Amino acid sequence: MSTVDNIGTAGALTATKAATKEGPAAAQDRFMTLLITQMKNQDPLNPLDNAQVTSQLAQLSTVTGIDKMNATLEALIGSYQAGQSLQAAGMIGHGVLSPGSTLTLTDGQALFGVELTEPADKAQVTIRDAAGKAVRTINLEALGVGTHPLPWDGKGDNGVAAANGDYSFEVSATRGEQKVGASALAFGVVASVSNGTQGVKLNVPGVGAVSLADIRQIL
Repeated sequence: MSTVDNIGTAGALTATKAATKEGPAAAQDRFMTLLITQMKNQDPLNPLDNAQVTSQLAQLSTVTGIDKMNATLEALIGSYQAGQSLQAAGMIGHGVLSPGSTLTLTDGQALFGVELTEPADKAQVTIRDAAGKAVRTINLEALGVGTHPLPWDGKGDNGVAAANGDYSFEVSATRGEQKVGASALAFGVVASVSNGTQGVKLNVPGVGAVSLADIRQIL
């Protein structure tokens, strides 16, 4: 390969790097400068190959196009996140159900939820205290597919009111002899909204940071 060809190849590579670091306009200027230098220094007996120039221009065009596309996507993502933030802000102060297996008992009142992927003939919820001891077992009849908010009156299986505090629970469901997919849902009230590298999050005390996609029901 001739020195002129090497300059052409270097020009394309340099322009590609420039498009990444400096943006499309700077990359084009750098490329044209190298191309003019290449043409001025070409061997008259071995002139620059038109196909090579076309190839270099195509490379620059591709890199520039990708850079512009990335900028457009970033703008769309920013606009989408801004819209999500506004939507999420409207949920502040509202109760929500999201994946989780904790519940808080306050003066004989607690709320949680169950999500089923299939209809169930029977379902069972077991509530446990901080030590893991079963406090209350709730047997449920037929439930359909979807999300089901459920209350707990705070009483244990012995009829005695349980102490205020945090508890955990687990759920199982069957249809006939077959197990049905059942998930526990924690209840909490949205306190604030944050927007970071992981997207828009709802801050729910007692539950944690919850994404909009994780919200199963707004109460």
